[in-house]
Amino acid sequence: MPVDLRSDTLTRPTAGMRAAMAAAEVGDDVYGEDPTVNALEERVAALFGHEAAVFVPSGTMGNQICLRLVVPAAGELLCDADAHVVTYEHGGAAQHGGIQSRTVAGGLMTADVVAGELRPAGWGTVPTAAVSVEQTHNRGGGAVHPLSDLQALRELTRAHGVNLHCDGARIWNAHVASGVSLEVYGRLFDSLSVCLSKGLGAPVGSMVVTSAALAEQARVLRKRLGGGMRQAGILAAAGLYALDQHLERLAEDHARAARLGAAVGVQTATNIVAMTVPDARAFAAAAAEEGVLLGVVGPTRVRAVVHLDVDDAGIDHAAKVLTGLR
Repeated sequence: MPVDLRSDTLTRPTAGMRAAMAAAEVGDDVYGEDPTVNALEERVAALFGHEAAVFVPSGTMGNQICLRLVVPAAGELLCDADAHVVTYEHGGAAQHGGIQSRTVAGGLMTADVVAGELRPAGWGTVPTAAVSVEQTHNRGGGAVHPLSDLQALRELTRAHGVNLHCDGARIWNAHVASGVSLEVYGRLFDSLSVCLSKGLGAPVGSMVVTSAALAEQARVLRKRLGGGMRQAGILAAAGLYALDQHLERLAEDHARAARLGAAVGVQTATNIVAMTVPDARAFAAAAAEEGVLLGVVGPTRVRAVVHLDVDDAGIDHAAKVLTGLR
């Protein structure tokens, strides 16, 4: 079988996770009666120091719900040029939320960068309603926003009455890599979308994390977008299992990514090895012929994302193939 490094979304449920799913107690979640969903929501909310969390089918839905909670229709969202919310979500913020987005040069969103970009209300202008931050940063090869930078950004946005959203698809990796608690991260943001189906290895699902009042609005938006999942405890059980069994083991993915990065001459922070090559599609095709699947994320950029289904032998093989091609 090929070593599949295209994304950590490719993980498959382990035997233990499947057993937990099969044994899950369920009810109708749209009525708020699924005990396993309720348990997952309470646990994740507590982990991030917020009042509430809402289980949603996907990270894209989680992000899009969050944006509508913190940006009014015709309001402005500020984010980096490669942010997932404006690059990989098919224009959802514009189509579904009527949100105007404005991007700054790709990279980590810091207070210094954002300060000069915030727009106040005025004649003919749209005031900035929210800033979105990715933790970890996909374009930055899984880079972790330093806590001090996030704290400074929070102070800045609060002073200007601007909301702060976190696309926390891989915030679990940031937590493990940095040692910063999820609660410390969580309390910095007005809303977070955190993913269960990437590094944590659940088959489906993300969480919207926010205040109790906004969570009620999130449930309405989830239903409006077709995200009411009824007996969803079978899926929520996978999330609970992942939090118990797969969170701290992310350090293993980081160590393997570091080994692969060292082999190809790239620094890594978490589980993503980003490489610049002359022709990304040609490079990925050549790697695939030798049993290594990569993600193409730009004309000259490929990435390898390490996850729980990639072992040491897979990393060794990938390192041999990629160093040969480079």
